[in-house]
Formats: sequence, C-alpha cells, structure tokens
Amino acid sequence: MQLLEHVKRSFETVIGCTKPSSRDLSVTTRRREPSTFRFKDDGVIPNNCRLPVIFYRTPLRLGGAPDPASMIEELFESNGWGECWRNGIYDFVHYHSQTHEVLGIARGRGRIRIGGDRGRVLKIKPGDVIILPAGTGHQCLQSSNLLVVGAYPPPGMYDECRGTANERNGALVSVTNVPVPDNDPVYGRDGPLPRLWKNASRVSHRAAAA
Repeated sequence: MQLLEHVKRSFETVIGCTKPSSRDLSVTTRRREPSTFRFKDDGVIPNNCRLPVIFYRTPLRLGGAPDPASMIEELFESNGWGECWRNGIYDFVHYHSQTHEVLGIARGRGRIRIGGDRGRVLKIKPGDVIILPAGTGHQCLQSSNLLVVGAYPPPGMYDECRGTANERNGALVSVTNVPVPDNDPVYGRDGPLPRLWKNASRVSHRAAAA
C-alpha cells in the first residue's frame, strides 16, 4: 500500500491536479473540542506523563474529496507539521522518543490502541485526527482499507522504538526533551494544542520543583 500511495502522490505532484487551496482547507475543517488522554510509564512503554494525547473526532470534512490524503497533508504542512507520509499503522506497539506525531485518517476504519498494552482502544474513521506526544505507544488492532497521513513538528527527529530494554534509558531522556510545538496541526497557532501542552508542561515543572 505504501508503494502504491507513493506512486499516486508522485503522479499527482507532476500533474498538479489535486493540491488543495487555502480556501479548500477552510471549507473542510470544522471546530471540534479535543478529547485528551494521559498514560503513565508502564515499565515498557514510557508514554508521556507531561503531555496528553489529543483526539479530535472528525474535524476534517473529507466526503467527496478526490484525494483526501492530499488535503490532510496540505493542512498539516500549512501548520508547520511536515515530513508527511501515507500508510497504515503498524500492528505492533511502538513509539517515537524524539518527536511528537500526528495521525490523520484519510480513508477506511479501524481500532487502534494508544498507551501500550494497558492503554486505551480508539475506534477511528475518516476525518479523525490523533496527536501523540513523544513516548506514546500506539498500534493498530484492526483495520479495513485504512489510509493514514502522518506528520511531525520541527525540530523533532523520527525514531522507532519498540519497548526493548536496551533503548529504554535513552528514550526516557529523549521524551522529556522534545519541545512543545507552537502550532496545532489542525487549527494552527490558535488551536487547543499549544495551550493544553504548554499548560501541562508548566504544571509538571511546578510539581517536580515542589
């Protein structure tokens, strides 16, 4: 699927037929209040005790779009979240210790678990967006025709950790050093993410100093 989507995207880039305009993006986004979830270190997956996972239920209107993945890519990139990819979600637990990640559901449905083996199961569908702070475990449990667009904020670096003992000490340090981005990948600078994550960071720092 990844190869097919890469070929498709390359063709679209050459002919320029599906790149959405800023007006298209304003039409296809709608304001949604986020659901937030926190996960503790479970001894294998560090998760992120400072920053909550943010889940927007269908903030994107994708019905009828010829290439919904392109619209999601353009939206994320316009808000400073780049290095976009198109694929599914791995069926094994993994996390990123050096960057946050956003997942936008372009097509299909599925069930994913976030927070590791003792985490929370979410049902996902087109238009949903999940923002994972660094360290958060995630995996796909079940999917049907699922296509996801992922992206990362600067200045993070992609890494893939699977919860092994030899990566744990380094990952615990890396997770705490990933900065909070200035922009929400869906709503930009005025979106909920900067406020939620910066407030959470300040509370965490005060608690640590007490």
